[in-house]
Amino acid sequence: MQNKQFAVIGLGRFGESLIRELTSNGYEVLAIDVDNERVNESAEAATHAVQADAMDEQALRQLGIRNYDVVIVAIGHNIQANILTTITLKEIGVKQVVAKAQNKLHGKVLEKIGADLVIYPERDMASNWPGPLYHKI
Repeated sequence: MQNKQFAVIGLGRFGESLIRELTSNGYEVLAIDVDNERVNESAEAATHAVQADAMDEQALRQLGIRNYDVVIVAIGHNIQANILTTITLKEIGVKQVVAKAQNKLHGKVLEKIGADLVIYPERDMASNWPGPLYHKI
């Protein structure tokens, strides 16, 4: 296994689940959110957890975000914060930026500003329905 380092920005349901999955697979994970309560909740699961405004370029630079192999923008409801964080990460020179999109148009914007991978967790989960849950209903 490679020693890839991940940073997850946005510690909602998706971000928190992602942190747990990555750390359980042996990866180092930095968890970042503007909400200190969410940071405290993620501190146990992540390698490091920090309260910071991801739209603040200086704050991201101070965290050494550029040194992480993959940074995942898991900010969900605030599309503006999601987009501005993604573009800031690209301008800083992050190697690979993965961004969560809420819908197709949001995804197009993320692609245009340089996200290396755009993901649609809600859509993908729904498209797998009924999947293994069907047999339990």
